[in-house]
Amino acid sequence: MTTLASISKLLLLAGLVGLLCSSIYSALVLVAAAGFLRRRHQFAAQPEGFFPFLSLIKPLHGEEPDLEARLQGFFEQNYPNYEILFCARDRADPGLQLARRVAQRYPQVPAQFLATGEPAYTNAKVSSLELMGDAAKSDILVISDSDVRVGPAYLHEVAAPFADPNVGLVTCLYRGVAQGKSLWSRLEATAMSVEMASGVLVAERIEGMKFALGPTMAVRRECVAQIGGFGSLGRYCADDFVLGNRIAALGRKVVLSLHVIDHIILNEGFLQSIKHQVRWMKSTRFSRPKGHVGTALTFSVPFGVLAFVSAVSLGLPALGIAALAWSIVSRMLLAAAVGGAVVRESNLPRTVLLYPFRDLMGFAFWAASYASNKILWRGEVFELSRDGLMRRPIPNPPPNPIGEETLLPPRV
Repeated sequence: MTTLASISKLLLLAGLVGLLCSSIYSALVLVAAAGFLRRRHQFAAQPEGFFPFLSLIKPLHGEEPDLEARLQGFFEQNYPNYEILFCARDRADPGLQLARRVAQRYPQVPAQFLATGEPAYTNAKVSSLELMGDAAKSDILVISDSDVRVGPAYLHEVAAPFADPNVGLVTCLYRGVAQGKSLWSRLEATAMSVEMASGVLVAERIEGMKFALGPTMAVRRECVAQIGGFGSLGRYCADDFVLGNRIAALGRKVVLSLHVIDHIILNEGFLQSIKHQVRWMKSTRFSRPKGHVGTALTFSVPFGVLAFVSAVSLGLPALGIAALAWSIVSRMLLAAAVGGAVVRESNLPRTVLLYPFRDLMGFAFWAASYASNKILWRGEVFELSRDGLMRRPIPNPPPNPIGEETLLPPRV
């Protein structure tokens, strides 16, 4: 009995310390969010007039749900001078064919349509970036994923920081948008709107932006050349993180834009959503291993549950209830602040209600990220190794007497 009581006390202490850490993290998020909102207000008061020519480059992979409406938004920008380049693996790709049909309705916007053939890199997206980058006519390349939806001010607000010649890259926060009715897609959207945005805001506040976010990366061509071209990213899973990190290492500024875009959730089923979120966590684990360990202390509800169970077992139900209640309420308040003021959620009440549950799931995904180094991406299995390098495993490899992993060499 004494041993059980001692274990319960240790678990209660762990739960309370975890709650303290997550509360400190929440405070940092709120401070960072306030700074972001101040900059947004200042930008709104600035006169317009900086409109450099831009090349918007969009990798495509098949005809995704509502892709036509999303592509249309990129042709309807309140921006006077830009081109759009699309690229897929095959010229017969349905997504690329759809982009052609949309472009025909907007002849005033120059457009190019390219195909890579069999990708030259493990990360197939990089092959598209390299081909479109070479064909683009602008010195500023705006990379945008296919599952992104933007408003008409997108290009203007993304281009604005480049008025400073030392800015090398601009990236954007995004809010998750679940267009279907699946609970799992809504939970994933909540993670993007609150969990992801919170982490980015705190990172920017503490050490400045030293990475980029894949849904939008606007970058100077000269900076891409200085890091060895897009091809130098071809072996990495988190190409966005590596691109931003290397440009920051050049001494150029990486700027978090004040524009927030929509990231459409395409995963409706339970397994699809879970696999995607675990892959997301694994990518972070290998790209930023030290920071990923500390991510555990940013969650709140798991520690609230731990404190509740251990406190009740020690005969302290009031303390347990208070700890659990605080863990839930603090997450709801954080979701209201970030979801409402920063990313401007369209369905804020739903986000606030779902976020405590998502916080609990997020901790489970974090733990699952340490279970293996394999990920599923675009229907293919890859293995992640040090620094986020991505490799194809050998099917049914023979026994290795030394006990080392046997991997296919990276495709370069």
